[in-house]
Amino acid sequence: MEIGFNKAPFTGNEEKYILESINSDKISGDGEFTKKCHKWFEEKLQCKKALLTTSCTHALEMAALLLNIQDGDEVIMPSYTFVSTANAFVLRGAKIVFVDIRPDTMNIDESKIEQAITNKTKVIVPVHYAGVGCEMDTIMHLAEQYNLFVVEDAAQGMMSTYKGKPLGTIGHLGTFSFHETKNYTSAGEGGLLIINDNRFKERAEIIREKGTNRSQFFRGMVDKYTWVDIGSSYLMNDVSAAYLWGNLECVDEINHNRLENWQIYFNGLKELETRGFIKLPIIPKESMHNAHMFYIKVQDLKTRTALLDYLKQHDVLAVFHYIPLHSSPAGRKFGDFIGRDEFTTKESELLIRLPLFYNIKHSSVQYVITKVRNFFGD
Repeated sequence: MEIGFNKAPFTGNEEKYILESINSDKISGDGEFTKKCHKWFEEKLQCKKALLTTSCTHALEMAALLLNIQDGDEVIMPSYTFVSTANAFVLRGAKIVFVDIRPDTMNIDESKIEQAITNKTKVIVPVHYAGVGCEMDTIMHLAEQYNLFVVEDAAQGMMSTYKGKPLGTIGHLGTFSFHETKNYTSAGEGGLLIINDNRFKERAEIIREKGTNRSQFFRGMVDKYTWVDIGSSYLMNDVSAAYLWGNLECVDEINHNRLENWQIYFNGLKELETRGFIKLPIIPKESMHNAHMFYIKVQDLKTRTALLDYLKQHDVLAVFHYIPLHSSPAGRKFGDFIGRDEFTTKESELLIRLPLFYNIKHSSVQYVITKVRNFFGD
């Protein structure tokens, strides 16, 4: 039987909660399950405010609106990321400034950020690749030194920490994804905006509610609600929040299961690394990761293509990941790469993601390990 790359997390209570939501008086945004999720995130992450959105893309777009990104503003980020990281700011007129990544974590190289800062720079966007934290102390120090904002793209980072602090809660704003490929999902699509700076709490609600003060109205703070700012319809519906609540109830179980299978991969493939065939993920000592993905790096692009084909022939669906944004047509149009591309392109061509999801069978993980080892003649 084919071993798929991903399977959305399902713990058992999601159907029950979805029916409860459907049978309630409110299935649109900010219903009872949305409120439960908001409370859970605010307590678990110890943030100022948590707001569910329809996607991480929309959470990033909200961040760009909250920071008043204008034509000509510059936003620094890695090129090795999903298109939404850049698109959210390009939509507001920003120029994207790409810098190189670190080969050990595939995260933005914090030592390359300062040389990319100009008098037009407004935001730094670290992307926590594979749920492994960027070097946030350095990034926050630069932000303070140059009076910049930090938006953490923690799409892959729920339940990961940097020096004990949850990812997404260190910068001024943080964004998460609940797409079906993530550790936790809201029925296939969804996102979360984390507010860590009190300056943005009130306006975030307004932007999320189509530019109205509707949330204040329902709390009795105003006697009628009206259009007060720009915004859009960023609210997650409550049926999707009900599915997410089923995941959140089992958050520790899901996290443990993924970490256990991640470690099986690591242990089973360690010998290939020792013999020089592959490189395994590196987790810095200050980071606690969430086993969002398990990847290996091979020697060259030709080997990667051959290994992916070999695994497919043996019913294993493995995949590569991002094509660096600065090499894309839109990336060239809307951004510039500052400094030398020493690792971004090279490392991106070596990486293979192996199947990893909640409740993948240990026997399936062992089968994948065996096939990878067989490919290298082991």
